[in-house]
Amino acid sequence: MISKIVLKDMKFYAYHGILPQEKCVGNNFLVNLSVTAPLEAALHTDDLNDTINYATVYSLVKKEMDIPSCLIEHVAGRILRSLKNHFPRITETELSLSKLNPPITGDIHSATIVLREVYTISPR
Repeated sequence: MISKIVLKDMKFYAYHGILPQEKCVGNNFLVNLSVTAPLEAALHTDDLNDTINYATVYSLVKKEMDIPSCLIEHVAGRILRSLKNHFPRITETELSLSKLNPPITGDIHSATIVLREVYTISPR
């Protein structure tokens, strides 16, 4: 069985970008995240310890979004590392991080980085 927890359309106001205006004024960002892990025990135990607590996941994402960076790629990488460090049983993550209305010439909704990582779980 494959178990995924998905957090959709997490909205943040943050200060990521290379332009001085972005560092000062900030912008709106949207994060979508899928986390795969062995969660079958939670189907039977009804115990939060047997799953990935999505409130904690949100808090970890927010913590990284609150740290200004020049590149959204850097922020996305930090988010994935933080999640894996906090939840070592994660086997796969997919994250999209979008900067809404990026400061470029043209009519564009967003600029997005998508990262997908599959982790090798070593036997104990």
